[in-house]
Amino acid sequence: MSKVHAYAVKSAGQPLEPFEYKFKSLGPEEVEIDVQYCGICHSDLNMIENDWQMASFPLVPGHEVAGKVLAVGDDVGHLKPGDRVGLGWFSKSCMICDTCMAGDHNLCTSIEQTIVGRYGAFADRVRCHQSWAIPLPDDLDEKSAGPLFCGGITVFNPIVQFDVKPTDRVGVVGIGGLGHMALQFLNKWGCHVTAFTSSANKADEARRFGAHAILDSRDDKALEAVAGGFDFLLVTANVTLNWPLYINTLKPKGRLHIVSAVMEPLAIPVFSLLMGQRSVSSSPLGSPATTKQMLNFCTRHQIEPQIEIFPMSRVNDALEHLKAGKARYRIVLENDF
Repeated sequence: MSKVHAYAVKSAGQPLEPFEYKFKSLGPEEVEIDVQYCGICHSDLNMIENDWQMASFPLVPGHEVAGKVLAVGDDVGHLKPGDRVGLGWFSKSCMICDTCMAGDHNLCTSIEQTIVGRYGAFADRVRCHQSWAIPLPDDLDEKSAGPLFCGGITVFNPIVQFDVKPTDRVGVVGIGGLGHMALQFLNKWGCHVTAFTSSANKADEARRFGAHAILDSRDDKALEAVAGGFDFLLVTANVTLNWPLYINTLKPKGRLHIVSAVMEPLAIPVFSLLMGQRSVSSSPLGSPATTKQMLNFCTRHQIEPQIEIFPMSRVNDALEHLKAGKARYRIVLENDF
């Protein structure tokens, strides 16, 4: 058994502390990853605070991994030690259910989540099933690769799943860790992109990321002025908004799609959907195949998250920076064990 060095929170809301544990013997389909960089996602904060009532303690957060393969199980044939890989929110799926067999591994009902009921990647090493250790393209910088495996694929997946077209007019609601990547994806996809933000100081950056227009997400009159204007709205903000007004900005057959963990129920009049055949939907991260497609799209169009790097030993400072809303736009921890 090998020893892992990590940072863990011992009870909800407490600072992270150095923590050690031992791996059992490597399973035949497992991959052990030397964590070089790990992004910090707002869902790490949610787990640390136990906002979703699904955390178990001690908790080792971290699920936006970029690193190198240290070891592979006996049945792993496509990866070898030294290969660069990434790992996101999901670490294992059953591989045999109808959903997995259809290629939707991310929707497997028995899916394993990297920081739920097991230890994550605020550590020097982490393990996963071979199917979720995704090879990094040669041209992708590992420093900024980690956030693509959660924030990036979260906003890329619905573009593929709902057949967003290059001719579509798309709005991105919330320009943060997810939203700034969504702007880049959609711009390079060919869409006309509008950034919805309540932070006026993000307007110039949003345009640099690919927004063609900016709207104040809290300005009801501005929303009324674009009624019927959008084919697709991608909501990355995890706050309650004026949902009827947002629905009304959609064209007939338009879709409002939520990828953020909005905690309150949505108050949406059915007639606002019915009369225009509009839809409301949501999705988790994408499958391994869609993740590989996203990585190839990133290298082709030179897309990467804007990051700030902290040494992993300053993880608590990094989390405070995120909680204070100062991150521009994704924090990445560099392993300094």
